[in-house]
Amino acid sequence: MTSTPADQTGTPTDGLDVVIAGGHGQIAMLLERRLADAGHRVRGIIRNPDHADDLAAAGAESIVLDLEDTSAGDLATAIRGADAVVFAAGGGPNSGAARKETVDKGAAILLADAAEQAGVRRYVMVSAMGTDQADPDSVDVFQVYLRAKAAADADLQARDLDWTIVRPGALVDEPGTGKVQLAEKTGYGEVPRADVAHVLHAVLETPSSAGSVVELIGGETPVTEAVAAL
Repeated sequence: MTSTPADQTGTPTDGLDVVIAGGHGQIAMLLERRLADAGHRVRGIIRNPDHADDLAAAGAESIVLDLEDTSAGDLATAIRGADAVVFAAGGGPNSGAARKETVDKGAAILLADAAEQAGVRRYVMVSAMGTDQADPDSVDVFQVYLRAKAAADADLQARDLDWTIVRPGALVDEPGTGKVQLAEKTGYGEVPRADVAHVLHAVLETPSSAGSVVELIGGETPVTEAVAAL
């Protein structure tokens, strides 16, 4: 990742340029606003140009690109110059097994290919809890989803990139508390989407978190403290 001067808290003072895949998702929109409010440049990859106004309201620029219908080269062109990418895209709760493969797995791997081509070393993955317990034979859509996330995580871990993989528990729409539990294994629990966005923000501002694979649920540790301990 491009180095930037940092203040005593470790926060880059020049700001980061962050590209978020799945830019109109709920966590992505919360993260975009947080990053923009903190003085970072943030760009969201969206498939539907009608969503551009929503991103603009959150302080983000739009990159209109269909991650299921593009090449690594075109995606690399779109993200070139960024300091970091975040994969927050997903096939969606009502999508079938095919889109778990093309989005949750395929698009995540495509973004990693593009990051390597564009020279963007920092990659933050929004994964899922339970990927290590996926049934290898089940045709249940949720199990297909878990296998897709596991494959994308494994692909990223094998690359020479500065990656961090965050695996949230059950997502809820309650207000963020600013306090979480962040560990290699947390056990099952819920976490507000706002706190997931808070953790992703802190991870992006904490280069030493690279190389970590962590589960995330609600807890009692302030986010910045939890991330700094990685």
